[in-house]
Amino acid sequence: MNPVVLALPGNEAVAKRLAERLTLELGRAELRRFPDGESYVRIDGAVKGGSVIVICTLDRPDEKFLPLTFLAATARDCGAARVGLVCPYLAYMRQDMRFRDGEGVTSSYFASAISKCFDWLVTIDPHLHRRASLSEIYSIPAIAVHAATRLADWIREYVPAPLVIGPDAESEQWVSAVADSAQAPYVVLEKVRLSDREVQVSLPKANRWRERMPVLVDDIISSARTMIAAARRFREAGLRQPLCVGVHAIFADRAYEELIAAGVAGVVTCNTVPHISNQIDITDLLEAPIRNLLRT
Repeated sequence: MNPVVLALPGNEAVAKRLAERLTLELGRAELRRFPDGESYVRIDGAVKGGSVIVICTLDRPDEKFLPLTFLAATARDCGAARVGLVCPYLAYMRQDMRFRDGEGVTSSYFASAISKCFDWLVTIDPHLHRRASLSEIYSIPAIAVHAATRLADWIREYVPAPLVIGPDAESEQWVSAVADSAQAPYVVLEKVRLSDREVQVSLPKANRWRERMPVLVDDIISSARTMIAAARRFREAGLRQPLCVGVHAIFADRAYEELIAAGVAGVVTCNTVPHISNQIDITDLLEAPIRNLLRT
């Protein structure tokens, strides 16, 4: 039978586009909560003997994890031969080592749990900080595709005379790739993190870039502290207010509102996490790896 695409709530738009582009069947999953808070899961339609592709981006993962794994288990229980996960944003990549005695290495635990529920995984720009690839922690085929060219295309089309700026030295390789594709110069901020919610930043040779439009790029915009601090520092230096461009629109707490209030020129993100700032569609990046995995 033709593979069936199932979406968790909030993922319907990406699921519909993928089903259309890959000529797959768009199925229906019913997920809701009982009055006591437990999850109800039902697949409306036949999946026996075929492949099921579950679409679920994993921002705010704790509230999504049980329904996600229950849906995968339900698909198998209903006879699905294989169950894959398309996860535009993959959570639990931050805690990749034990920084203090007694801490849990949650990236490894999460990877183990996902690997037990699914046969394969496709995601976009996971935060591989101290790991070379997802295969270090995922025991299933796990493919990461990259959105750098999409960010670069958007910058090249919409931003005159851009200066691409990375949040810190660790971002330089990724930022340089975006800048190269956008045909623009780049720099990285000099950053000192004082706490989870406070940073100090400076722009090297700031006077050199007065005629350029600053474009702050990052893979994940979460607390937005670095971008907010940069906006303030640029204003103090008499530079243009920056445009903020990111892949994953996490925006913890009131980060988005605070970023707008800081006076940035605008905020643009990819549609890996549904948000008002989404302007860059990355759905087509998922097609090739899904096709390849369905063939194996």
